Order: sequence, then structure tokens, then C-alpha cells
Amino acid sequence: MSVPVYGYVALSGLLFLIGAIGVLVRRNVLVILMCVELMLNAANLALLAFGSAHQSLDGQVTVLMVMAVAAAEVAVGLALIVTLFRHQGATDVDEVSLLKG
Repeated sequence: MSVPVYGYVALSGLLFLIGAIGVLVRRNVLVILMCVELMLNAANLALLAFGSAHQSLDGQVTVLMVMAVAAAEVAVGLALIVTLFRHQGATDVDEVSLLKG
């Protein structure tokens, strides 16, 4: 007994929606970074579901590439957050004015 593809796609859409709402609503840079990661994982779940439905390994290969990009994004994002916190003393995007012209 297996779960149909639309179940995985619905879960993926729900996770992506939660991540998108988190990016739009939250003001803490760390929470925004975690919401972006949630959105990437939702896309990975959809890619795996469609790849499994079509009996293709293309989805799994694409997921591996997305995971590599996500790891690089986390490394750069955390470095930027640490730098912003050292210079500004806050991780709230409203309080940080370092990047403003």
C-alpha cells in the first residue's frame, strides 16, 4: 500500500506555503533563512515524488544538486548573519541598516 503522488505534492505545497509565509511575515534573519530552507526541502519533496511517479532518476539527481546549493546558501547566509550581528548587534531585518544605500 503506497501513498499516491498527489499526497506528496499536497504536503510539498503545504510546506512551501508555510516557508513562504515565514519569509514574508518574520523579521529575524535566522528564521527567514530557515524558512528558505523549508521551501527548498518542499521543492525537493515534489521533485522526488514526480521522479518516483515517472520511474526516473532525474528527480533524485536534481535533489542532490539542490541540496548542494542549499548547503552553500546556508554557509554564506550564516556568515552574513554573523557579520551583521557583529557590526549592528541585531539580527532583525528592520533594525539592520548596513545594506541600505
